[in-house]
Amino acid sequence: MAWKFTKAFSLLLLISIFTISISRTTIASDPDILSDFIAPTNQTSVDANYLTYTAMRGIFKKSIDACTTTKATKAEFPALDGQGVSLAVLQFPPGSVNPPHYHSRATGLFLLLEGVLEVDFVDTKDVLYTQRLKAGDIFLFPKGLQHYQYNYDHKKAAVGVAALSSASPGTVSLPSSIFNSGISDFVLARSFKTNESTIKKIKAASKKKTP
Repeated sequence: MAWKFTKAFSLLLLISIFTISISRTTIASDPDILSDFIAPTNQTSVDANYLTYTAMRGIFKKSIDACTTTKATKAEFPALDGQGVSLAVLQFPPGSVNPPHYHSRATGLFLLLEGVLEVDFVDTKDVLYTQRLKAGDIFLFPKGLQHYQYNYDHKKAAVGVAALSSASPGTVSLPSSIFNSGISDFVLARSFKTNESTIKKIKAASKKKTP
């Protein structure tokens, strides 16, 4: 079923984007630029099309069976270069999880638009901060700290948007970086105090697509 913005949620979305945008001078890791925006190489002028991102059209009409993130970062939307901000829309089917990850270069301001969601992050003292959000709630994910989101409602979908304080947030998925990066089974087995056979099973499972 297509998800539709309401006026209230649209207003909250604009507030979250505005907040992260005006705060970027104090929290963003991106360097300041000496122009209004950065035009493409060898191009001195651009029109409004360059400043428009259309890849999110129709995403709420698509059927999904796993947590899906649609990004608008410098990689997808070059006009963000030097602006110190990016955006991601996250869609959570019932019972789905956005696995533990972190943004090495960005603080995240997460706004839940629809459904219910459990959000968590772990600080540098290994303290877990957990919250259950309802539609309209905003949660802060500090820069560089691992976190995840879980739709604990197994009947209804959830939708959220994350405003990030960098055009290139540097997202690192922990399951992928640990088990799909080439670290040896020997090292992983000893790190997790298990055996290499178990590590091989986890690696094999992590490469399978969610049915």
